[in-house]
Amino acid sequence: MRKGEQTRQEIIRKAAPIFNQKGYDGAALSDLMRATGLEKGGIYRHFESKEELAGDAFDHAWKIAMHARFEGTEKIPNTVDRLKQIVRNFRDRRTGLVPGGCPLLNTATDSDDGNPKLRAKARQALSSLLDRLRSIAEEGQRRGEVRADVDSANLATLIASTLEGSIMVSRLQKKDEPRDLAVRHLEEYLETNVRVRKSKAGADKS
Repeated sequence: MRKGEQTRQEIIRKAAPIFNQKGYDGAALSDLMRATGLEKGGIYRHFESKEELAGDAFDHAWKIAMHARFEGTEKIPNTVDRLKQIVRNFRDRRTGLVPGGCPLLNTATDSDDGNPKLRAKARQALSSLLDRLRSIAEEGQRRGEVRADVDSANLATLIASTLEGSIMVSRLQKKDEPRDLAVRHLEEYLETNVRVRKSKAGADKS
């Protein structure tokens, strides 16, 4: 990696917590200069605008969040157990994330009215999350692990919206119970409404 690209990536890494915690409008140039140790010209030598830097910072934060949410799940053979682990990862694997909480929720809220490019980034990130959840559910249906009558797209939306919504409530109430409740509810739902049950004779029960 060339030195210029190394510097660019280092700026993104240091700017990501600022945008994730303060939002696009709240992240002042002075904050970015203090975090990176660079003057204005040093920062914008690598980015055309603050908007471009914010977008790249969001991509960086979201990549880390997605890795944490799906970490270790590839080794789980059963797809329903895999979905349950993703749900638990959402609650348990928070160390190492970019400070400020979920970048998807933060950016979606921050860019709701005033920043269409960042909002498009958030929509794309949500689509990537939903696609991965849906593909796991569909794999489970092909393997006879997920009930045939489960709508994979609806299941993905249910999981994502329940977890993301629980973050907002936990943040406002400043306690973990809403997030824990959401995780328990989804684990139970996956067991009772999604997993294919085997009868004693070995036949599938939907």
